[in-house]
Amino acid sequence: MPETDDHPHEECGIVGAFVPGESVARTTFFGLFALQHRGQESAGIATSEGDKINLKAKMGLVSQVFREETLAALPGHLGIGHTRYSTMGGSKEYNAQPLLAEGQRGQIAVGHNGNVINASDLRVEMAEEFGSSFEKTSDTEVIAELFAKAPGADWFEVSAYAMRRLKGAYSLAIMTKDQLIAVRDPLGIRPLCLGTLNGGYVVASETAALDNLGAEFVRELEHGETLVIDKNGIQSKVWSGARSAHAMCVFEQIYFARPDSILNGELAYETRQRLGAEVFREHPVDADIVVGIPDSSTPHAVGLAAAAKIPYTEAIIRNRYVGRTFIQPDQRSRAQGVQTKFNPMRGVIEGKKLLVVDDSIVRSTTITRVIKMLRRAGAAEVHVRVASPPIKSTCHFGVDMATLSELIAANKTVDEITEYIGADSLAYLSVEGLLRAVRAPKNAYCTGCFTGDYPIPVQLEMNKMGFEAAPAD
Repeated sequence: MPETDDHPHEECGIVGAFVPGESVARTTFFGLFALQHRGQESAGIATSEGDKINLKAKMGLVSQVFREETLAALPGHLGIGHTRYSTMGGSKEYNAQPLLAEGQRGQIAVGHNGNVINASDLRVEMAEEFGSSFEKTSDTEVIAELFAKAPGADWFEVSAYAMRRLKGAYSLAIMTKDQLIAVRDPLGIRPLCLGTLNGGYVVASETAALDNLGAEFVRELEHGETLVIDKNGIQSKVWSGARSAHAMCVFEQIYFARPDSILNGELAYETRQRLGAEVFREHPVDADIVVGIPDSSTPHAVGLAAAAKIPYTEAIIRNRYVGRTFIQPDQRSRAQGVQTKFNPMRGVIEGKKLLVVDDSIVRSTTITRVIKMLRRAGAAEVHVRVASPPIKSTCHFGVDMATLSELIAANKTVDEITEYIGADSLAYLSVEGLLRAVRAPKNAYCTGCFTGDYPIPVQLEMNKMGFEAAPAD
Protein backbone atom coordinates (compact mmCIF):
# COMPACT_ATOMS: atom_id res chain seq x y z
CA MET A 1 0.00 0.00 0.00
CA PRO A 2 1.51 3.36 -0.93
CA GLU A 3 2.69 5.37 2.05
CA THR A 4 0.50 8.33 1.16
CA ASP A 5 -2.65 6.26 0.79
CA ASP A 6 -4.57 5.90 4.05
CA HIS A 7 -7.79 4.40 2.71
CA PRO A 8 -9.07 0.85 2.88
CA HIS A 9 -8.23 -0.70 -0.45
CA GLU A 10 -10.84 -1.76 -2.92
CA GLU A 11 -11.34 -5.42 -3.59
CA CYS A 12 -11.96 -6.19 -7.27
CA GLY A 13 -14.29 -5.34 -10.12
CA ILE A 14 -16.12 -7.89 -12.26
CA VAL A 15 -18.06 -7.64 -15.51
CA GLY A 16 -19.93 -10.24 -17.55
CA ALA A 17 -21.65 -9.84 -20.91
CA PHE A 18 -23.85 -12.03 -23.10
CA VAL A 19 -24.86 -10.04 -26.19
CA PRO A 20 -25.74 -12.21 -29.23
CA GLY A 21 -24.40 -10.91 -32.51
CA GLU A 22 -21.78 -8.65 -30.92
CA SER A 23 -18.13 -8.97 -30.01
CA VAL A 24 -18.17 -8.36 -26.25
CA ALA A 25 -14.43 -7.96 -25.64
CA ARG A 26 -14.78 -4.18 -26.10
CA THR A 27 -17.94 -4.16 -23.99
CA THR A 28 -16.09 -5.95 -21.21
CA PHE A 29 -13.08 -3.65 -21.56
CA PHE A 30 -15.13 -0.48 -21.13
CA GLY A 31 -17.04 -2.05 -18.25
CA LEU A 32 -13.74 -2.80 -16.49
CA PHE A 33 -12.48 0.68 -17.31
CA ALA A 34 -15.36 2.10 -15.27
CA LEU A 35 -14.42 -0.22 -12.38
CA GLN A 36 -10.70 0.56 -12.37
CA HIS A 37 -11.06 2.22 -8.95
CA ARG A 38 -11.85 -1.19 -7.43
CA GLY A 39 -8.48 -2.70 -8.28
CA GLN A 40 -5.29 -1.66 -10.07
CA GLU A 41 -2.98 -4.66 -9.90
CA SER A 42 -4.07 -6.82 -12.81
CA ALA A 43 -6.77 -7.06 -15.45
CA GLY A 44 -8.18 -9.87 -17.56
CA ILE A 45 -10.88 -10.75 -20.06
CA ALA A 46 -12.16 -14.16 -21.17
CA THR A 47 -14.49 -14.57 -24.18
CA SER A 48 -16.15 -17.29 -26.22
CA GLU A 49 -17.88 -17.66 -29.58
CA GLY A 50 -19.59 -20.79 -28.32
CA ASP A 51 -16.80 -23.29 -28.89
CA LYS A 52 -13.91 -22.47 -26.54
CA ILE A 53 -12.78 -19.91 -23.96
CA ASN A 54 -10.12 -17.39 -24.96
CA LEU A 55 -8.26 -15.61 -22.14
CA LYS A 56 -5.95 -12.64 -21.69
CA ALA A 57 -4.91 -11.63 -18.16
CA LYS A 58 -1.82 -9.70 -17.11
CA MET A 59 -0.47 -7.37 -14.46
CA GLY A 60 -1.27 -3.68 -14.91
CA LEU A 61 -4.17 -1.30 -15.37
CA VAL A 62 -6.98 -2.12 -17.77
CA SER A 63 -5.62 0.35 -20.34
CA GLN A 64 -2.13 -1.12 -20.02
CA VAL A 65 -3.17 -4.74 -20.48
CA PHE A 66 -5.52 -4.27 -23.44
CA ARG A 67 -4.98 -2.69 -26.84
CA GLU A 68 -7.05 -2.88 -30.03
CA GLU A 69 -5.09 -5.87 -31.26
CA THR A 70 -5.49 -7.63 -27.91
CA LEU A 71 -9.26 -7.22 -27.96
CA ALA A 72 -9.39 -8.38 -31.59
CA ALA A 73 -7.84 -11.66 -30.47
CA LEU A 74 -10.73 -12.20 -28.02
CA PRO A 75 -13.72 -12.98 -30.28
CA GLY A 76 -17.18 -13.92 -29.10
CA HIS A 77 -20.58 -12.70 -27.92
CA LEU A 78 -19.95 -14.01 -24.37
CA GLY A 79 -17.31 -12.75 -21.99
CA ILE A 80 -16.28 -11.88 -18.45
CA GLY A 81 -13.68 -9.45 -17.16
CA HIS A 82 -11.86 -8.72 -13.91
CA THR A 83 -9.69 -6.01 -12.40
CA ARG A 84 -7.88 -7.00 -9.23
CA TYR A 85 -6.64 -5.72 -5.94
CA SER A 86 -5.24 -8.70 -4.08
CA THR A 87 -6.89 -9.58 -0.78
CA MET A 88 -5.82 -13.23 -0.70
CA GLY A 89 -2.81 -14.37 -2.65
CA GLY A 90 0.11 -12.28 -3.82
CA SER A 91 0.11 -9.64 -6.51
CA LYS A 92 1.45 -12.08 -9.11
CA GLU A 93 0.54 -12.65 -12.73
CA TYR A 94 -0.46 -16.25 -12.05
CA ASN A 95 -3.21 -14.89 -9.76
CA ALA A 96 -4.54 -12.49 -12.41
CA GLN A 97 -8.18 -13.25 -13.19
CA PRO A 98 -10.33 -14.62 -14.75
CA LEU A 99 -9.01 -18.04 -13.73
CA LEU A 100 -9.73 -21.24 -15.67
CA ALA A 101 -10.83 -24.59 -14.24
CA GLU A 102 -11.86 -27.93 -15.74
CA GLY A 103 -14.69 -30.22 -14.63
CA GLN A 104 -17.43 -32.55 -15.77
CA ARG A 105 -19.26 -29.62 -17.38
CA GLY A 106 -16.19 -28.61 -19.36
CA GLN A 107 -13.96 -25.59 -18.93
CA ILE A 108 -15.08 -22.54 -16.98
CA ALA A 109 -13.58 -19.09 -16.34
CA VAL A 110 -14.19 -17.27 -13.05
CA GLY A 111 -13.84 -13.66 -11.90
CA HIS A 112 -14.29 -13.01 -8.17
CA ASN A 113 -14.83 -9.99 -5.93
CA GLY A 114 -14.56 -10.71 -2.21
CA ASN A 115 -12.76 -13.03 0.15
CA VAL A 116 -13.46 -16.64 1.15
CA ILE A 117 -12.37 -17.12 4.74
CA ASN A 118 -12.35 -20.96 4.69
CA ALA A 119 -10.35 -21.28 1.47
CA SER A 120 -7.46 -23.03 3.22
CA ASP A 121 -9.70 -25.77 4.63
CA LEU A 122 -11.47 -26.17 1.30
CA ARG A 123 -8.18 -26.72 -0.53
CA VAL A 124 -7.45 -29.69 1.68
CA GLU A 125 -10.99 -31.08 1.46
CA MET A 126 -11.21 -30.71 -2.33
CA ALA A 127 -7.85 -32.38 -2.88
CA GLU A 128 -9.26 -35.43 -1.08
CA GLU A 129 -12.80 -35.35 -2.54
CA PHE A 130 -12.21 -34.29 -6.14
CA GLY A 131 -8.49 -34.85 -6.62
CA SER A 132 -8.09 -31.10 -7.10
CA SER A 133 -4.60 -29.67 -7.38
CA PHE A 134 -3.82 -26.00 -6.86
CA GLU A 135 -1.19 -24.10 -8.80
CA LYS A 136 -2.00 -20.55 -7.70
CA THR A 137 -2.27 -18.83 -4.32
CA SER A 138 -5.64 -17.07 -4.30
CA ASP A 139 -9.01 -18.07 -2.91
CA THR A 140 -10.46 -17.55 -6.39
CA GLU A 141 -8.77 -20.75 -7.56
CA VAL A 142 -10.61 -22.60 -4.79
CA ILE A 143 -13.92 -21.11 -5.96
CA ALA A 144 -13.19 -21.98 -9.59
CA GLU A 145 -12.30 -25.56 -8.71
CA LEU A 146 -15.40 -25.93 -6.56
CA PHE A 147 -17.76 -24.70 -9.29
CA ALA A 148 -15.99 -26.85 -11.89
CA LYS A 149 -16.04 -30.04 -9.81
CA ALA A 150 -19.21 -29.69 -7.72
CA PRO A 151 -22.05 -32.16 -8.28
CA GLY A 152 -25.36 -30.90 -9.67
CA ALA A 153 -27.75 -31.37 -12.55
CA ASP A 154 -27.63 -27.66 -13.47
CA TRP A 155 -25.84 -24.48 -12.45
CA PHE A 156 -28.43 -23.70 -9.78
CA GLU A 157 -27.69 -26.99 -8.02
CA VAL A 158 -23.96 -26.43 -8.45
CA SER A 159 -24.25 -22.92 -7.01
CA ALA A 160 -26.35 -24.15 -4.06
CA TYR A 161 -23.72 -26.81 -3.35
CA ALA A 162 -20.96 -24.18 -3.47
CA MET A 163 -22.89 -21.78 -1.23
CA ARG A 164 -23.23 -24.47 1.41
CA ARG A 165 -19.45 -24.85 1.51
CA LEU A 166 -18.05 -21.39 0.89
CA LYS A 167 -17.82 -18.97 3.81
CA GLY A 168 -17.24 -15.28 3.24
CA ALA A 169 -17.77 -12.81 0.43
CA TYR A 170 -18.03 -13.67 -3.25
CA SER A 171 -19.69 -11.92 -6.11
CA LEU A 172 -18.84 -14.00 -9.18
CA ALA A 173 -18.90 -13.75 -12.95
CA ILE A 174 -18.53 -17.26 -14.38
CA MET A 175 -18.61 -18.41 -17.98
CA THR A 176 -18.62 -21.65 -19.87
CA LYS A 177 -18.15 -21.77 -23.63
CA ASP A 178 -21.84 -20.85 -24.08
CA GLN A 179 -23.28 -19.63 -20.76
CA LEU A 180 -22.82 -16.67 -18.40
CA ILE A 181 -23.42 -17.34 -14.70
CA ALA A 182 -23.56 -14.59 -12.07
CA VAL A 183 -23.55 -15.35 -8.34
CA ARG A 184 -23.90 -13.15 -5.26
CA ASP A 185 -23.08 -14.77 -1.93
CA PRO A 186 -25.80 -15.55 0.66
CA LEU A 187 -24.73 -12.58 2.80
CA GLY A 188 -24.69 -10.13 -0.11
CA ILE A 189 -21.44 -8.59 1.14
CA ARG A 190 -20.21 -7.43 -2.26
CA PRO A 191 -22.45 -5.68 -4.81
CA LEU A 192 -23.54 -7.10 -8.17
CA CYS A 193 -26.08 -5.73 -10.63
CA LEU A 194 -27.84 -6.68 -13.86
CA GLY A 195 -28.47 -4.62 -16.97
CA THR A 196 -29.69 -5.08 -20.54
CA LEU A 197 -27.71 -4.11 -23.63
CA ASN A 198 -28.68 -4.45 -27.31
CA GLY A 199 -30.88 -7.47 -26.77
CA GLY A 200 -28.45 -9.10 -24.36
CA TYR A 201 -27.42 -8.88 -20.71
CA VAL A 202 -24.58 -7.40 -18.69
CA VAL A 203 -23.65 -7.98 -15.05
CA ALA A 204 -21.20 -5.78 -13.16
CA SER A 205 -19.98 -4.90 -9.69
CA GLU A 206 -21.48 -1.41 -9.97
CA THR A 207 -24.17 0.36 -11.96
CA ALA A 208 -21.57 2.94 -13.06
CA ALA A 209 -20.14 0.25 -15.35
CA LEU A 210 -23.57 -0.24 -16.91
CA ASP A 211 -23.85 3.51 -17.45
CA ASN A 212 -20.45 3.54 -19.14
CA LEU A 213 -21.69 0.92 -21.60
CA GLY A 214 -25.02 2.56 -22.31
CA ALA A 215 -26.74 -0.44 -20.74
CA GLU A 216 -30.08 -0.13 -18.99
CA PHE A 217 -29.95 -0.91 -15.28
CA VAL A 218 -32.46 -3.61 -14.35
CA ARG A 219 -31.77 -4.37 -10.68
CA GLU A 220 -29.24 -5.41 -8.08
CA LEU A 221 -28.89 -9.13 -7.54
CA GLU A 222 -30.39 -10.56 -4.38
CA HIS A 223 -28.07 -12.07 -1.80
CA GLY A 224 -27.79 -15.78 -2.49
CA GLU A 225 -28.99 -15.32 -6.09
CA THR A 226 -27.65 -17.14 -9.14
CA LEU A 227 -28.34 -15.99 -12.70
CA VAL A 228 -27.84 -18.21 -15.75
CA ILE A 229 -27.82 -16.45 -19.12
CA ASP A 230 -27.59 -18.24 -22.46
CA LYS A 231 -29.24 -18.40 -25.88
CA ASN A 232 -32.53 -19.32 -24.22
CA GLY A 233 -32.60 -16.11 -22.16
CA ILE A 234 -32.13 -15.53 -18.44
CA GLN A 235 -33.03 -17.70 -15.44
CA SER A 236 -32.74 -16.85 -11.77
CA LYS A 237 -32.88 -18.67 -8.46
CA VAL A 238 -32.19 -17.55 -4.89
CA TRP A 239 -30.64 -20.15 -2.61
CA SER A 240 -32.98 -21.19 0.16
CA GLY A 241 -30.23 -20.85 2.77
CA ALA A 242 -29.58 -17.17 2.08
CA ARG A 243 -29.65 -14.70 4.95
CA SER A 244 -33.01 -12.98 5.50
CA ALA A 245 -31.41 -9.53 5.01
CA HIS A 246 -28.23 -8.73 3.13
CA ALA A 247 -25.04 -7.88 5.00
CA MET A 248 -23.43 -5.67 2.37
CA CYS A 249 -20.11 -4.14 3.34
CA VAL A 250 -21.04 -0.67 4.54
CA PHE A 251 -17.76 0.67 3.14
CA GLU A 252 -19.30 0.29 -0.30
CA GLN A 253 -21.58 3.13 0.78
CA ILE A 254 -18.84 5.15 2.51
CA TYR A 255 -16.00 4.91 0.02
CA PHE A 256 -15.58 1.95 -2.36
CA ALA A 257 -18.32 2.34 -4.94
CA ARG A 258 -18.22 5.24 -7.35
CA PRO A 259 -20.49 8.07 -6.16
CA ASP A 260 -22.55 7.70 -9.35
CA SER A 261 -23.38 4.04 -8.62
CA ILE A 262 -26.65 2.82 -7.15
CA LEU A 263 -26.34 0.74 -3.98
CA ASN A 264 -29.28 -0.78 -2.19
CA GLY A 265 -31.60 1.28 -4.38
CA GLU A 266 -29.99 4.68 -3.75
CA LEU A 267 -27.34 6.82 -5.40
CA ALA A 268 -24.11 6.52 -3.42
CA TYR A 269 -23.45 10.28 -3.74
CA GLU A 270 -26.67 11.15 -1.91
CA THR A 271 -25.96 8.58 0.81
CA ARG A 272 -22.53 10.12 1.36
CA GLN A 273 -24.06 13.56 1.68
CA ARG A 274 -26.25 12.20 4.47
CA LEU A 275 -23.17 10.71 6.17
CA GLY A 276 -21.57 14.15 6.24
CA ALA A 277 -24.74 15.78 7.52
CA GLU A 278 -25.08 13.19 10.30
CA VAL A 279 -21.56 13.65 11.65
CA PHE A 280 -22.11 17.42 11.91
CA ARG A 281 -25.43 16.95 13.70
CA GLU A 282 -23.69 14.69 16.20
CA HIS A 283 -20.58 16.88 16.53
CA PRO A 284 -21.20 20.54 15.55
CA VAL A 285 -18.34 23.02 15.52
CA ASP A 286 -17.91 26.63 14.47
CA ALA A 287 -15.82 27.16 11.33
CA ASP A 288 -15.39 29.59 8.44
CA ILE A 289 -15.30 27.03 5.62
CA VAL A 290 -15.83 23.31 5.08
CA VAL A 291 -13.07 21.49 3.23
CA GLY A 292 -13.21 17.94 1.85
CA ILE A 293 -10.12 15.85 1.20
CA PRO A 294 -10.49 15.26 -2.54
CA ASP A 295 -11.93 13.39 -4.22
CA SER A 296 -13.43 10.63 -2.09
CA SER A 297 -14.54 12.92 0.76
CA THR A 298 -16.17 15.58 -1.44
CA PRO A 299 -19.78 14.29 -1.22
CA HIS A 300 -19.48 13.94 2.57
CA ALA A 301 -18.15 17.49 2.85
CA VAL A 302 -20.91 18.88 0.63
CA GLY A 303 -23.54 17.21 2.81
CA LEU A 304 -21.92 18.45 6.02
CA ALA A 305 -21.65 22.00 4.71
CA ALA A 306 -25.33 22.05 3.80
CA ALA A 307 -26.32 20.80 7.26
CA ALA A 308 -23.95 23.22 8.99
CA LYS A 309 -24.83 26.19 6.78
CA ILE A 310 -21.09 26.81 6.40
CA PRO A 311 -19.66 27.43 2.90
CA TYR A 312 -18.09 24.43 1.20
CA THR A 313 -14.81 25.49 -0.39
CA GLU A 314 -12.31 23.67 -2.58
CA ALA A 315 -9.23 24.61 -0.59
CA ILE A 316 -7.19 21.53 -1.55
CA ILE A 317 -6.41 20.73 -5.18
CA ARG A 318 -5.71 17.11 -6.04
CA ASN A 319 -3.32 16.16 -8.80
CA ARG A 320 -5.57 13.74 -10.68
CA TYR A 321 -2.65 12.35 -12.66
CA VAL A 322 -0.97 10.92 -9.59
CA GLY A 323 -1.67 7.22 -9.57
CA ARG A 324 0.07 3.90 -9.72
CA THR A 325 3.50 4.07 -11.30
CA PHE A 326 6.33 1.67 -12.00
CA ILE A 327 8.87 4.33 -10.97
CA GLN A 328 9.80 3.91 -7.33
CA PRO A 329 9.96 7.17 -5.32
CA ASP A 330 13.28 8.30 -3.95
CA GLN A 331 13.66 9.31 -0.31
CA ARG A 332 12.94 12.97 -1.01
CA SER A 333 9.70 12.07 -2.83
CA ARG A 334 8.63 9.84 0.03
CA ALA A 335 9.36 12.59 2.52
CA GLN A 336 7.15 14.98 0.55
CA GLY A 337 4.39 12.40 0.91
CA VAL A 338 0.93 13.88 0.48
CA GLN A 339 2.27 17.05 -1.20
CA THR A 340 2.75 15.06 -4.39
CA LYS A 341 -0.97 14.36 -4.42
CA PHE A 342 -2.49 17.49 -2.83
CA ASN A 343 -1.74 21.21 -2.97
CA PRO A 344 -3.41 23.78 -0.68
CA MET A 345 -4.67 27.17 -1.87
CA ARG A 346 -3.15 29.58 0.62
CA GLY A 347 -5.37 32.49 -0.38
CA VAL A 348 -8.47 30.47 0.53
CA ILE A 349 -7.04 28.97 3.72
CA GLU A 350 -4.98 31.68 5.40
CA GLY A 351 -6.45 32.96 8.65
CA LYS A 352 -9.54 30.72 8.41
CA LYS A 353 -11.04 28.21 10.80
CA LEU A 354 -11.31 25.05 8.72
CA LEU A 355 -13.70 22.16 9.16
CA VAL A 356 -11.96 19.31 7.30
CA VAL A 357 -14.04 16.30 6.32
CA ASP A 358 -12.58 12.85 5.71
CA ASP A 359 -14.57 9.75 4.78
CA SER A 360 -12.45 7.46 6.98
CA ILE A 361 -9.17 7.23 8.87
CA VAL A 362 -7.19 3.99 8.82
CA ARG A 363 -3.58 4.60 9.88
CA SER A 364 -3.88 8.42 9.98
CA THR A 365 -0.93 9.05 7.64
CA THR A 366 -2.91 11.11 5.11
CA ILE A 367 -4.92 13.24 7.55
CA THR A 368 -1.79 14.00 9.61
CA ARG A 369 0.05 15.29 6.56
CA VAL A 370 -2.96 17.20 5.30
CA ILE A 371 -3.29 19.03 8.61
CA LYS A 372 0.41 19.96 8.56
CA MET A 373 -0.01 21.17 4.98
CA LEU A 374 -3.04 23.29 5.92
CA ARG A 375 -1.27 24.85 8.88
CA ARG A 376 1.71 25.73 6.69
CA ALA A 377 -0.79 27.40 4.36
CA GLY A 378 -1.92 29.62 7.26
CA ALA A 379 -5.02 27.89 8.67
CA ALA A 380 -6.00 29.43 12.02
CA GLU A 381 -7.75 26.26 13.24
CA VAL A 382 -8.26 22.78 11.80
CA HIS A 383 -11.24 20.78 13.03
CA VAL A 384 -11.68 17.27 11.62
CA ARG A 385 -14.94 15.36 11.19
CA VAL A 386 -14.89 11.77 9.94
CA ALA A 387 -18.01 10.58 8.11
CA SER A 388 -17.65 7.03 9.40
CA PRO A 389 -17.03 5.45 12.82
CA PRO A 390 -13.55 4.61 14.14
CA ILE A 391 -12.09 1.52 12.40
CA LYS A 392 -11.24 -0.82 15.27
CA SER A 393 -11.15 -4.24 13.57
CA THR A 394 -9.73 -5.65 10.36
CA CYS A 395 -11.84 -6.83 7.42
CA HIS A 396 -12.19 -10.50 6.53
CA PHE A 397 -14.34 -10.18 3.42
CA GLY A 398 -12.17 -8.73 0.69
CA VAL A 399 -10.95 -5.34 1.92
CA ASP A 400 -7.27 -4.68 2.61
CA MET A 401 -7.24 -2.05 5.35
CA ALA A 402 -4.10 -2.71 7.44
CA THR A 403 -3.35 -4.98 10.38
CA LEU A 404 -4.86 -4.56 13.82
CA SER A 405 -1.64 -3.03 15.14
CA GLU A 406 -1.74 -0.41 12.35
CA LEU A 407 -5.34 0.70 12.90
CA ILE A 408 -4.95 3.92 14.87
CA ALA A 409 -8.47 3.79 16.36
CA ALA A 410 -7.82 0.28 17.66
CA ASN A 411 -4.82 1.52 19.61
CA LYS A 412 -5.55 5.12 20.62
CA THR A 413 -8.47 7.06 22.09
CA VAL A 414 -10.08 9.89 20.13
CA ASP A 415 -8.27 12.43 22.32
CA GLU A 416 -4.96 10.69 21.67
CA ILE A 417 -5.64 10.61 17.91
CA THR A 418 -6.56 14.30 17.97
CA GLU A 419 -3.21 15.16 19.50
CA TYR A 420 -1.34 12.73 17.24
CA ILE A 421 -2.71 14.16 13.98
CA GLY A 422 -2.39 17.76 15.18
CA ALA A 423 -6.06 18.76 14.93
CA ASP A 424 -7.85 21.32 17.10
CA SER A 425 -10.72 18.85 17.40
CA LEU A 426 -11.68 15.46 15.98
CA ALA A 427 -14.97 13.59 15.96
CA TYR A 428 -16.24 10.46 14.23
CA LEU A 429 -19.73 9.50 13.09
CA SER A 430 -21.38 7.00 15.44
CA VAL A 431 -22.43 3.56 14.25
CA GLU A 432 -26.05 4.59 14.92
CA GLY A 433 -25.57 7.73 12.80
CA LEU A 434 -24.02 5.63 10.05
CA LEU A 435 -27.03 3.30 9.95
CA ARG A 436 -29.40 6.28 9.91
CA ALA A 437 -27.54 7.77 6.97
CA VAL A 438 -27.59 4.56 4.92
CA ARG A 439 -31.25 4.10 5.88
CA ALA A 440 -30.77 0.56 7.04
CA PRO A 441 -31.99 -1.62 9.89
CA LYS A 442 -29.32 -2.76 12.31
CA ASN A 443 -28.35 -6.01 10.59
CA ALA A 444 -28.61 -4.95 6.94
CA TYR A 445 -24.90 -4.14 6.57
CA CYS A 446 -21.63 -5.61 7.74
CA THR A 447 -20.13 -3.11 10.20
CA GLY A 448 -17.53 -5.51 11.59
CA CYS A 449 -14.58 -3.17 11.03
CA PHE A 450 -16.25 -0.67 13.39
CA THR A 451 -17.88 -3.00 15.91
CA GLY A 452 -16.00 -6.29 15.73
CA ASP A 453 -19.39 -7.93 15.16
CA TYR A 454 -19.29 -9.80 11.84
CA PRO A 455 -22.20 -11.52 10.05
CA ILE A 456 -20.39 -14.87 10.40
CA PRO A 457 -17.67 -15.99 12.84
CA VAL A 458 -14.14 -15.02 11.77
CA GLN A 459 -10.65 -15.44 13.16
CA LEU A 460 -9.01 -12.38 14.69
CA GLU A 461 -6.70 -11.67 11.75
CA MET A 462 -6.15 -13.30 8.38
CA ASN A 463 -2.93 -13.52 6.37
CA LYS A 464 -3.57 -12.61 2.75
CA MET A 465 -0.23 -14.22 1.84
CA GLY A 466 -1.03 -17.49 3.63
CA PHE A 467 -0.94 -19.58 0.46
CA GLU A 468 2.37 -17.99 -0.55
CA ALA A 469 4.19 -19.52 2.42
CA ALA A 470 4.17 -23.04 0.96
CA PRO A 471 4.21 -24.54 -2.53
CA ALA A 472 0.84 -24.01 -4.19
CA ASP A 473 0.15 -27.73 -4.31
